[in-house]
Amino acid sequence: MTNLSKNTSIIYRNYTNPIDENLIIKIKKLCKKKGIGFYLSNNIKLAIKLNLDGAYIPSFNKDIFHNTFSKKKNFKLIGSAHNLKEIRDKEKQNVSHIFLSPLFLTNKNNKFLGLYKFLNLKKKTDKKIVCLGGINPNNIKLIKLLNIDGIAGIRLFNDKKFIKLWM
Repeated sequence: MTNLSKNTSIIYRNYTNPIDENLIIKIKKLCKKKGIGFYLSNNIKLAIKLNLDGAYIPSFNKDIFHNTFSKKKNFKLIGSAHNLKEIRDKEKQNVSHIFLSPLFLTNKNNKFLGLYKFLNLKKKTDKKIVCLGGINPNNIKLIKLLNIDGIAGIRLFNDKKFIKLWM
């Protein structure tokens, strides 16, 4: 986490193990010290309780009950979608950004949107769009043409060549 831009945010995802609040608090403090955002995945109540920057709502979460929670002014909800139905779900959940994925072929998934379907889905919402999936230094020029609000990834931020191309 030494060379990350101030526009970077981290999403903590843990769907299998019990949640370790102390670990989340440690990560929050480190993120605050580095000036980067910190979001908790799929647990809005805990994200509010721990005063995080926001929460990430995965595509499989269709719940809108969280809209009744009282949140601090700058608390953001972000979510992911893979198709138009899921985009509509995220709009009902009142997210500010939608992670639309996977844009390109990935190691985990042989189904991907591709550029044309991605752009078509992007046009169908007024939410900010972040692309995710299969992003690497070889396709960064294409991504820059998409007029998106951000990129997301896991392995890609370990690639110094990519970081120089994007910044």
